[in-house]
Amino acid sequence: MVDYGHDLTFGAFVTPQNRQPRDVVALAQLTERVGLDLVTFQDHPYQPAFLDTWTLLSWVAAKTERVHLSGNVLNLALRPPAVLARAAASLDLLSGGRVELGIGAGGFWEAIEAMGGPRRTPAEAVASLDEAIQIIREIWDPAKRGGVRVDGAQFRVSGAKRGPEPAHDIPIWVGALKPRMLRLVGAKADGWLPSQVYLKDGDLARGNAIIDEAAAAAGRDPREIRRLLNVAPVRGPIEQWVDELLPYAVEHGVSTFISTGDDPAAIQLWGEEVVPALRDAIASERNAAGTRTGEVVRGPKALALRHDGVAYDAVPAGLTAIEPGDKGYRQVRSTYVHSGRPALVLRPESDKQVIEALDFARTQDVPIAVRSAGHGISGRSTNDGGIVIDVGSLNEVEVLRGTRVRIGPGRAVGSRGDRAWQARPRDELG
Repeated sequence: MVDYGHDLTFGAFVTPQNRQPRDVVALAQLTERVGLDLVTFQDHPYQPAFLDTWTLLSWVAAKTERVHLSGNVLNLALRPPAVLARAAASLDLLSGGRVELGIGAGGFWEAIEAMGGPRRTPAEAVASLDEAIQIIREIWDPAKRGGVRVDGAQFRVSGAKRGPEPAHDIPIWVGALKPRMLRLVGAKADGWLPSQVYLKDGDLARGNAIIDEAAAAAGRDPREIRRLLNVAPVRGPIEQWVDELLPYAVEHGVSTFISTGDDPAAIQLWGEEVVPALRDAIASERNAAGTRTGEVVRGPKALALRHDGVAYDAVPAGLTAIEPGDKGYRQVRSTYVHSGRPALVLRPESDKQVIEALDFARTQDVPIAVRSAGHGISGRSTNDGGIVIDVGSLNEVEVLRGTRVRIGPGRAVGSRGDRAWQARPRDELG
């Protein structure tokens, strides 16, 4: 069994047609209602029958609450990476961390050229994708000093200001099939997103092998890279769907399945019946193989940044732990006032996990800091080389009898929902 250990996610691939634009938005909302995780749209800016994909993503973000959004995949030849980075980060902030970034180098070069874009050779297309990933990641890193400077053959930025930082670590997924592109995926991307309709026999196995080899050569763990797949709807009973799709997960490590098509009944069937059955089948195979899923995978470069005195591998299971080599580290290492470089940040989400975090920290030979909302001016809520227990997730407000409330230790003024709570009529409080 080939398994890269990622949690299973499922989505829909909707055509952004502009003849009935409300229908496109309705399909995205249906995707959310039936429990799917992701809604995606193809991106062909030169296609007059389509809505502009980025405008559509923004509109759908405002019309949904939970589902994640992505281009499938966005056309880099007509979307400058520095601008795309700011747009993605901005929408991620506005949507509460629901944006993923699927990108491709382009392919319909005559149409791209007609829109004012470049016509690139295969080698130039690979270089453009490489440079774009570098630029996007640099723009998203405001903690780094100086402007962004990339003197590429296809894209150049000369001192661009950094930021904004996204609300979450936006993964970069690449749609590609050729070996040079796949080696780039292994070296620099967070996911591989091919389409079933374009695959030939052996393409997934060959692609995984190329990506895994390139990842290892770049000092990465191949498990850092999610394997996604756009799949065509299966015509038949639920069991047939499962029989046809299960091998992609079991034999090729696919953990994200995105069903193509614009039929509302098919999307509903996919979300409400096929996905639960497929989840169960994959879980059964994983249990039989003893596969651990959902764990954070850290490559050799990240492991090299670990500090002495902390038993990282002994952190209690289920407790969120962020290390110096993790992408989210820069967001949690410092407080509102003070800069810090802790060896480990623990983020418990329950009273039980707070106890587990404290018990673990007390056994380590490093300083301990406790952080509530990160606004303390004394500097005691971060440190250098120690452990920080961040209770910011414990931010609930419980209305008790009368006018009394119980406020979680991580609650901060301006937390989401504060205004709505303050606006409640007094008689609702007791």
